[in-house]
Amino acid sequence: MSHQRIQLRTGEVLFQQGDAPDFAFLVESGRLAISAGSPMQQIGVVTPGELLGEMAVIDRSPRTATATALEPCQLVPITTEQIAERLLNTDPVVRALLEGQLRRYRSTLATLHGMVPQLSASQPEDSLIGIGKIRLEGELREALAGGQLEVRFQPIYELPTRQIAGYEALVRWNHGRRGMVSPAEFIALAEETSLIVPVGEYVLDASLAALARLDETAHGERFVAINVSARQLVEDALLPRMLERAASFGISPRRLKIEITESRRLDYPRVAAMMEQAQAAGIRVALDDFGTGYSNLQHMHLLPFDTLKIDQAFASAMLDNPRALRIVESIIAMAHALDADVVMEGVETQAQLDRLAALGCRYAQGWLVGRPQTREQLLSGEGATSCA
Repeated sequence: MSHQRIQLRTGEVLFQQGDAPDFAFLVESGRLAISAGSPMQQIGVVTPGELLGEMAVIDRSPRTATATALEPCQLVPITTEQIAERLLNTDPVVRALLEGQLRRYRSTLATLHGMVPQLSASQPEDSLIGIGKIRLEGELREALAGGQLEVRFQPIYELPTRQIAGYEALVRWNHGRRGMVSPAEFIALAEETSLIVPVGEYVLDASLAALARLDETAHGERFVAINVSARQLVEDALLPRMLERAASFGISPRRLKIEITESRRLDYPRVAAMMEQAQAAGIRVALDDFGTGYSNLQHMHLLPFDTLKIDQAFASAMLDNPRALRIVESIIAMAHALDADVVMEGVETQAQLDRLAALGCRYAQGWLVGRPQTREQLLSGEGATSCA
């Protein structure tokens, strides 16, 4: 069948029940009767602006009805590849819901017309992925309600003072069945739903509680950096909630730092306004993972950040790759020109640390400085840095 527009005469059949699903169709003009069963019974009419035949294409099953022109019709064919491409770019959860609805529809239609429903022996891979995400979301909600998420604290070393200046709060999930779930997986899932807000509050409360206990030791006045996603940034209640919770723990806002993690383009005016409000309240703001992903030079002049965190990929490359080293030098110089501090992530060797000190980098973070610590390790002083 040609991919050009299709012209049907009155009474002409577009496709029959049982045919292979080669195309779906957009009706531009005319009406078509949809009939099914044995004997055939009309079950509906498709009019201009509507689609028909798409269900068979989506679930790759034989046609369950016959489409016949009630009057002269013009249709635009839509290929299986076009539909597959759009479904591929759709959220797996949406695909799973759609495929489940189609299976139920076909089963009901077959039963109504005296046919035996055709049951698939297995679900499509996309559907399984979507169902897995739905299941994981439910389990994440349970983990939140049961306090099963764990917040760990990775030290941030200040090179000029040779001391630990603060910590980055990192959330971890030890799943009862799967073991450790990657933060990249469950944080991304939380960002797709409203769960990112309670997850953020969970991390905030755990961080503030740890800071309050840390003040009872000889290590008071250190700060904690909390990751905030693009979705959280557009929540008007984010900043008031942070200030309220900090006050309840007796923690000064100046000991909090927001790290903006980026998974999509930023709404620059709105994010800049939020950053200015945070800074006015005493909370500092850092741009995370600079140099990769969505980060770009627009961030440098449109967002009033206090700290720039250079992605860890540059730490591992800068001593062996002169170009990487020049990029690090340039980023540090640009940040200093904007009165901002710099944190290098992923520092693993003393040679890297020494080079950063020579470049004027203020902070370093990585396994040389210290791995993420549990609250108990943090309060007991375990895992202290051995940096010179």
